[in-house]
Amino acid sequence: MTAADYMVIAGFLGWMLLIGWIFSRKVKDSSDMFAAGGRSPWWVSGLSGFMTIFSAGTFVVWGGIAFRLGLVAVTILMVIGLSSIAAGWLAAGRWRRMGIKTPTEFLRIRFDEPVAQAYIWLGMVYRGIGLGIGLYALAVMLSVLIPLPEGAPFRDPVTGNLSVEWSIVLWGTVVVVYTMAGGLWAVLMTDVIQCLILCLVVLVAVPLSLSAAGGPAEFLSRSPPGFFALASGEYTWTFLFLWFWLGVFRYAADWAFVQRYICVPTARDARKVAYLMGALYLVSPILWMLPAMAYRIIDPSADPEKAYMLVCSRVLPAGMLGVMVAAMFSATASMASSLLNVFAGVFTCDVYKALIDRKASERRLVLVGRLATLLYGALAVLIALAVPHVGGAENLVIVLITSLLGPLMLPTVWGLFSRHVGPWAVWATLLVCTPAALLVKVLPGLKDRVSFLQDPSPLGAVLDWVGRNSKLTDGILGLLLPLGVLIVVEILSRRKGVHPGWRRMEEAFSGYAKLPPPPPSSRLPAKVIALSLGILTLLMIVTTACNPERRITLSVFSALLLAATAATARAGFKAAGP
Repeated sequence: MTAADYMVIAGFLGWMLLIGWIFSRKVKDSSDMFAAGGRSPWWVSGLSGFMTIFSAGTFVVWGGIAFRLGLVAVTILMVIGLSSIAAGWLAAGRWRRMGIKTPTEFLRIRFDEPVAQAYIWLGMVYRGIGLGIGLYALAVMLSVLIPLPEGAPFRDPVTGNLSVEWSIVLWGTVVVVYTMAGGLWAVLMTDVIQCLILCLVVLVAVPLSLSAAGGPAEFLSRSPPGFFALASGEYTWTFLFLWFWLGVFRYAADWAFVQRYICVPTARDARKVAYLMGALYLVSPILWMLPAMAYRIIDPSADPEKAYMLVCSRVLPAGMLGVMVAAMFSATASMASSLLNVFAGVFTCDVYKALIDRKASERRLVLVGRLATLLYGALAVLIALAVPHVGGAENLVIVLITSLLGPLMLPTVWGLFSRHVGPWAVWATLLVCTPAALLVKVLPGLKDRVSFLQDPSPLGAVLDWVGRNSKLTDGILGLLLPLGVLIVVEILSRRKGVHPGWRRMEEAFSGYAKLPPPPPSSRLPAKVIALSLGILTLLMIVTTACNPERRITLSVFSALLLAATAATARAGFKAAGP
């Protein structure tokens, strides 16, 4: 990267921290800190939810799959879009109509306190792993692009670049600081800004990547056999079917997305949040993945995890590469800050206030939330440092989503619609599915040392099938097994009639319906976003003037930025509310 790229990155990170300070002034109570006061515009929450799914891991994990296997990476991401739309139709409006601040309030209403506490601590582990993966993916990408001189303190002696370990620590610190300061408002703002910037950069990177591969015709003719199959390798149609349903339950119940549904003014807005997330994931994946697919033609021997950044560093002009890196950082930061804010909100409202200090003032709750953000951020950094020692990002992402997500999310969604199940729906799912997932992961490693695990025993044959179909096995454990447990619990629970938790949930719905109309969405987000894009537009115009060799490319990008600035400013002044 050039000096212009480093200047863009430094300016971008400084602006993110300034946004945290700006919105720290809006954080007056716990509702502002963790639910944006219920005044987030639906399009802001929708773009934020889109980028919460998205992160640098998209480029490292799915970009690596696109490099290795081709178009199937696009299929996987488009299935996410279908899942999000289905989740919006199924559950988004119901979450908003309960009038809750945090997802665990629902667990306490619908089930009981022990279930809520179990989800808090299990969710801490699940989301901490996801956060660590995101920080690791970002560090891998930046380590490719940032060379350091001999003797520099953060230098990796093997590569001569910024070390992955120090990259994790540095970027993780920035994320924690602005999330602590600005709460959910800062999370939403940074999400939207980096979403718009990243989309515009990718629009420019796609034709440049195809050109570097020799043009579209050369790209098509030199691609490996099966490179454009919609399902290939370990990602079969059966896997994609299970992946769709796992996504439905994830986007219907995962706390980071529930938070997006409950921070908008109305239930209709909550559904629009999910629909926007899904629509973007239906149209954008082909653009995200084409550069990595094109790099397979340019350098087939490249490391798949680094393919995306290698092609960007090859085709993007000086200054614009810095924008791409900054936006990728913010993409991961959006996911990370979302998880940090969710955990801080849950810990503050559902552990500290519920169990430790019921009379805590709003000022104290905001302070506790910020300290919880700091501690959880430190834990996520430690997890990120451990990722390369436990199988790498791609393997860990698939295992995390398919093996752990289902047993946590399915009982929550089931409780939204079933009148009969109670806390045992949660406990039975966890007690059956979690040990099963652990056994399936541990036993294959013991096969060569334990005689009854070897062929021709039935268990040995099962383990052989698991080894040949690892992704499908993860899907079965993550979806079909917990679904089967819940069906059994539902049948047994019907004999006892309607569960008291269902009546409590109906009371919450009716109580929220009697409240006065919610306040209109705020104008301030659109104004801050428009100002951010305007500053970046001016910066890119200066960069264009200083880089005559790539003036056409940079001029196109500057024009796209200017159009996005104008559209966002217009939306801000048309929005209701101060």
